[in-house]
Amino acid sequence: MKRTGEDQVDPEALLFSIFTPEGRADPYPALAELRRTEPVYYNAGFDTYFLTRFADCQAVLTDPEFLVPDLDWCARELPDWRDRPSAEFFYSSLLRSNGTDHARLRRLVGGGFSARRVAALRHTVRDITARLLDDFADATSDGGSADFQELVGHPLPVAVVGHLIGVPAEEQRQFHRLGQDIGRLLEPVRSPEDWQRADQAVATLRAYFADLIALRRARPADDLTSVLLAVRDADDGRLSEAELVDILVLVLVAGFETTAGLLGLAVHALLAHPDQWDLVVSKPELAAQAVEESLRWDTPVQMTERIAAGPIDVAGVTVPAGANVTTVLAAANRDPERHADPDTFDIRRDDIKVLGFSAGPHYCLGAALARVEGAELLEQLPTRFPSLAASGPPRRRDSISLRSFEELPLTASG
Repeated sequence: MKRTGEDQVDPEALLFSIFTPEGRADPYPALAELRRTEPVYYNAGFDTYFLTRFADCQAVLTDPEFLVPDLDWCARELPDWRDRPSAEFFYSSLLRSNGTDHARLRRLVGGGFSARRVAALRHTVRDITARLLDDFADATSDGGSADFQELVGHPLPVAVVGHLIGVPAEEQRQFHRLGQDIGRLLEPVRSPEDWQRADQAVATLRAYFADLIALRRARPADDLTSVLLAVRDADDGRLSEAELVDILVLVLVAGFETTAGLLGLAVHALLAHPDQWDLVVSKPELAAQAVEESLRWDTPVQMTERIAAGPIDVAGVTVPAGANVTTVLAAANRDPERHADPDTFDIRRDDIKVLGFSAGPHYCLGAALARVEGAELLEQLPTRFPSLAASGPPRRRDSISLRSFEELPLTASG
C-alpha cells in the first residue's frame, strides 16, 4: 500500500484499491483505513467528497440541503442527455427528483408500498419462496451443486415485484437482464456500452408497461399498475401517462436489483460463518435479525451521491455549493462508533441501524418488502436445507456501486 509518510496511508491508493478484483471481493479493510485516516476525503479525479463515517453519512442523507443529482444537474453535466432515453428516465425519476416533484411522486407511489399492502404480500412471498426452493431441491437432489442466484436469488424478487405490479409470471423472465442493463446507470463511471444497454432496456420496458397500462385500463386488477392508473385517470392529472410508465419501470428495476443482491449476500455471509448458520438452523425466528446483520455487514448498495445546495459544513470540512458528496454506505455500516466490533458477523447483535436503504427524503420505499423477502428466505432455507454449503467460488457482479453475486454455487448436502 502506498504511503505518503512513515505512518500515513495515501487515501487515493486506499480508494482505488477497492476498484481492483481483490478490493471488490473485500473492500472493507481499505474502507476502514480510509474512515480512520481521512473520513471526509475529496478526490479530484472523481470530483467528489467521500464520506465513510456513519454519523456523517446519515447527516448528509437526512439533510434537505443535500440534493440528489436530478434532471437540472443532468442537463449541466451531460449535454447530450436528450439523445439518451436512459438519462432522461433516470434523472427525472422518483429516485433522482427533488423538492415538490419528489414529494408529489413519492406520495402517489407510496400507497403501493404501505404497511397494509406489504403485509398482504407476505403469503405471496412465502409461496414463491417455497416454490423456488423446490426447484433448488430438485436441482441438487443427486448430491450435486446448483447456482443459488439463478434458481432463487434472482427469480424471487423478480416474481414478487412482478406480482406487485401485475406482470404475468410467464413474462417476467426477461426482466433480470433488462434490470441489470438499467442498473449500470448507478455506476460512478459509465462506458458507451453501458449507456447503449441502458437506453435499449429503458425503451423495451417503456413499451412493455405502456401495453400493460392499456390492458389494465380495459381490465383493472388488484395490482400497483391498476392503483396508479386509477390515480392517473380519476383526478386532475397529477400523474402524467409518461410518469406512470416510468414509475412502473423504476419500481420493477429497484424492486429486484438490490433485493437479489441482499439475498445472495445474506446466504453467503451465513454460510461463511458456520456458527451463525447453525443459529438460524436451530432458531429460524432469528431470520429477520439475520437480514439486518447481513445488510450491515455486507450491504448491496455500496454508495450513493448527493449535491450540496449551498456551502455546508460536514465534520469540519466546508463542502462548496454544487459539490458532489458520496456517502459510502458500506463503510458507514461498519463504523465502530456506531456498531461495536463491526467486522464480526453476529446475527444476535443488538441495536442494528443500517443505511443500506438510504435515509431521509429518499429512504427506499421498498425497504419493508425487501426485508420481508429476506426474512422469509432465511427462515425457509435453513429449515429445508440444514446442511447447505458452498460448492465452489462465487462470481461477483462487475460493479462498484451494487454488490451482488452473479453466481453462487451451493450444495444441499454439505
